[in-house]
Amino acid sequence: MRADRLLSLLLLLQNHGRMTAAELAARLEVSPRTVYRDVETLGAAGVPVRSERGPEGGYSLMDGYRTRLTGLNDAEAEALFLAGVPGAARELGLGAVLATAQLKLQAALPSGLAARARRLQDCFHLDAAAWFRQADPVPHLASVARAVWEQRVLHVHYQAWNGRATHRELRPLGLVLKSGIWYVVAWTDGPPPGDGTLRTRTYRISRLVHAEATDTLFERPTGFDLAACWEESSQRLEAGLHHTTARLRISPRAQRLLPMQFGAAGSQALEGAGPPDHEGWVLVDLPVEAPAVAVGDLLRLGAEAEVLGPPNLRAAVARTASELAARYAAA
Repeated sequence: MRADRLLSLLLLLQNHGRMTAAELAARLEVSPRTVYRDVETLGAAGVPVRSERGPEGGYSLMDGYRTRLTGLNDAEAEALFLAGVPGAARELGLGAVLATAQLKLQAALPSGLAARARRLQDCFHLDAAAWFRQADPVPHLASVARAVWEQRVLHVHYQAWNGRATHRELRPLGLVLKSGIWYVVAWTDGPPPGDGTLRTRTYRISRLVHAEATDTLFERPTGFDLAACWEESSQRLEAGLHHTTARLRISPRAQRLLPMQFGAAGSQALEGAGPPDHEGWVLVDLPVEAPAVAVGDLLRLGAEAEVLGPPNLRAAVARTASELAARYAAA
């Protein structure tokens, strides 16, 4: 571990020039005292590290010195595929490995290309998490990831949305990060059938009460495509969620809120909106979930929307609105 850190420190100085002890400590996730000791070790090993005092000081390499120890090991090469999502790499326990791989890659590039790569890194950041929602705690993510990498059967206790905890034996095929939420796609039922179909299920990792990778190995099904599997699963989920279509009359303000509150369904509804009336209100057809869920979703639009149909949904919204008015009138 210390050898990897020393190499990372050396590559940081090579790629970035002068850096302070505090900057190095932050990048290496160690204390400044550890940086001081590591710099002394590099010097003792013959690496020409120059130290400059004062507010503009820091550590740098002697002009012209470059290391050629830039070969990637297996873990670093794999971690490069997570270069666009450093937060996800950290959650998977690969943050330090990814950082070292990126430093080695920068050190191996010609100076012009390295500068352009650093500029791109400075100008682009991906934040995969959704707004206004804390990230799920995922204490078992590393165990699940290890089972995926090593193709090991996974024993889990899973808490479903209704609170029931059940035991499952999974053959984990892949991990998916969707809007800041981690899922594992797993094959659950014996060997694949002869027709090539494969029954998979998706589990939200934050709902794992316990997860343990066993010593039992499994063969990954030939031709399994994680991205295609997830796309198909997502489409089935969306189709199952939208039980009916609500006919709405919405205000100009609700027209701005619809995409934020209903996502792609809200945007598509607006694309098919009718012409505005003299007040700017329009008619839209919005796919919604079952009435019990749709009522709460539609009431978030408040007085900026009127449900015109279907009749049972309009009646349910009216009934809930009346109950709310009575409750607040009594207060």
